[in-house]
Amino acid sequence: MRVGVEVGGTFTDLVAIEDGAVHIAKVPSVPARPDEGARAVLAAADTDLEAVVDLVHGSTVATNAILERKGAPIAFLVTRGFRDLLLLQRHNRSRIYDLFYRKPKPIVSRADSFEVDERVDGDGSIVTALDPEPVLRHLAAAHAARHYRAVAICLLNAYAAPEHEEQLADLVRERFPELTVTTSTSVTREFREYERASTTTLAAYVQPVIDQYLKRFESGLAADGFSGRFSVMQSNGGRMPAAGMAENAITSLFSGPAAGVIGAVRQAEQSGYRDLITFDMGGTSTDVCLVSQGQPQITAETEVDGLPIRTPVLDITTVGAGGGSIVWRDDGGMLRVGPQSSGADPGPACYNRGGELPTITDAHVIRGTVRADNFLGGKMAIDPDKAHAAFSALADQFDMSLEAISDSALRVAEANIIRAVQVVSTERGQDPRDYTLVPFGGAGPLHAARIAEELGIATILIPPNAGVLSAFGLLAADFLHFDSRTVLMALDQDAPQQLRTVFAEMEASARADFAAVGLHDDLTFTHSLDMRYVGQAFEVPVAVADVGAIDAVALAELFAAAHQQLFSFGDADKLKAEIVSFRLGTAAPPGTIPSLSTGSYGQVETGEITSRIFDQGAHRDCRILARQAAAGRRDLAGPILLEDGTSTIFVPDGWRGAIDAADNLILTVDST
Repeated sequence: MRVGVEVGGTFTDLVAIEDGAVHIAKVPSVPARPDEGARAVLAAADTDLEAVVDLVHGSTVATNAILERKGAPIAFLVTRGFRDLLLLQRHNRSRIYDLFYRKPKPIVSRADSFEVDERVDGDGSIVTALDPEPVLRHLAAAHAARHYRAVAICLLNAYAAPEHEEQLADLVRERFPELTVTTSTSVTREFREYERASTTTLAAYVQPVIDQYLKRFESGLAADGFSGRFSVMQSNGGRMPAAGMAENAITSLFSGPAAGVIGAVRQAEQSGYRDLITFDMGGTSTDVCLVSQGQPQITAETEVDGLPIRTPVLDITTVGAGGGSIVWRDDGGMLRVGPQSSGADPGPACYNRGGELPTITDAHVIRGTVRADNFLGGKMAIDPDKAHAAFSALADQFDMSLEAISDSALRVAEANIIRAVQVVSTERGQDPRDYTLVPFGGAGPLHAARIAEELGIATILIPPNAGVLSAFGLLAADFLHFDSRTVLMALDQDAPQQLRTVFAEMEASARADFAAVGLHDDLTFTHSLDMRYVGQAFEVPVAVADVGAIDAVALAELFAAAHQQLFSFGDADKLKAEIVSFRLGTAAPPGTIPSLSTGSYGQVETGEITSRIFDQGAHRDCRILARQAAAGRRDLAGPILLEDGTSTIFVPDGWRGAIDAADNLILTVDST
């Protein structure tokens, strides 16, 4: 048996695959104690842990630790003269018209920042030798008073020569064995001091939290008889054995959204679709990602709570438009959706757990696109009266009926999602009409057709059991790690041989790291470069398919094409280019990639019924059918609701659906 457990903002999902059979479970998440939700869903599925050979886990523990400022107390060691690095940050403003704008508050105070006597030049040469004793004395005194749990070390230009960081880290571990030590070169060996320092401190901040969480979870699994392989999902779309997270907890920030993208890619590939826009609408937010030729877009930097993090993550855009997103009226009298969410506790008003504010889920209940008597396949009771009560005040404020205000709220949510799709597509030089929309999450398939209409997308692929696709993605993900290194070099005739040397060193290091966590065989590598024209401040990623055969001319042309696509200009002949950073992806396959079939979840009504819904300002008769009963039928023309237990699919007027051999529901514009 192989098991994926994904902790979401509202529900914790499980997908177990045993001899090709798919088993599914969902329980409400426990935001304050996510491991309790994970254990609860294992119990709900009646999982025999002794039979589990592969268990993969994804959670929001690291992200929540940063957002809630509940990470470990840490000390920050930095080169003398750079103590205020985290406070000065950059001189840009993320909100230029906000008169009350304040820079994001770093997670390390000035009192916990200590200067180190050392200096390394930009080319790696030592200007001032390391003198560790003064800073170690200061650290000892501060540790006695403040009881640190971790130390972050980020020395100037350490990316070019890491020896001083490594020496200092060894001394800190020797003097303070109770402390977790994180160096910048073990997290991101790249230039730009502020971003590197921010990443290092955040990595140190969450490492003890993740270590404690994983140890607690692993010990509970072992007590219940689990002896298989335990892996953790990362933000980059791959997983790593739990042992490999000992110095890389920062890579698990967005494991849930990344798992969903990988699940969508694997399932869509079975139907021959490789150019996708994935659209994950869960309980608290919607995550959108663009996939070209089966490869999700990856970005080298992200941010949490305004703080930059230099670690490869899937290029996912998130907006506050989930099932639990709160619908409200702003000071200008406009109807708004999110970003505030009711979350798992108390949840939407219809959950009858104390929530009183109107949410997107309540809006669907009111307009009839979510049925109270078959929510989650009948496994969870919801109260339509609570949904009506939650929306009554808004309906009065806008002088609209309950159905009309609910329908309007859904249109606003869809407008927010459409904007997110444009961010990952048109703003990246891609036309969304060239892609297939793949919705999932509990609410995604309800909104997919209307979003596709606005964007001009003609095909929608809805995987089976779309509400738990992220848990499936955990099992379908490769073991994956990305390494980066800043090595500035001009793009001349000698550059190809130099880049081959750098990549060879990085590959050797990656093989050793994978071997250390028990992954030896079938390693594959992907290579890319960050490049720019001389004089530019920022770089463009350039994928290099064949490092052994590339020459300077071909590399210049690749860069010019990438630059042209993003900025509408690029010249391989007249403008001088340079390589700034090297990026290596190392992957090991998880074994046989499973298939997600349409297993039943909850009660399945095989017959077809008709109900009234309210859609786009009018009441309509709508057929309702279990998705499991729709296989082989060719009359799935809208309006129709298909229920699969984990989600509801809305096929409106003008669309027609059919389930293919891979159990994917393909919706196309109805030409009849």
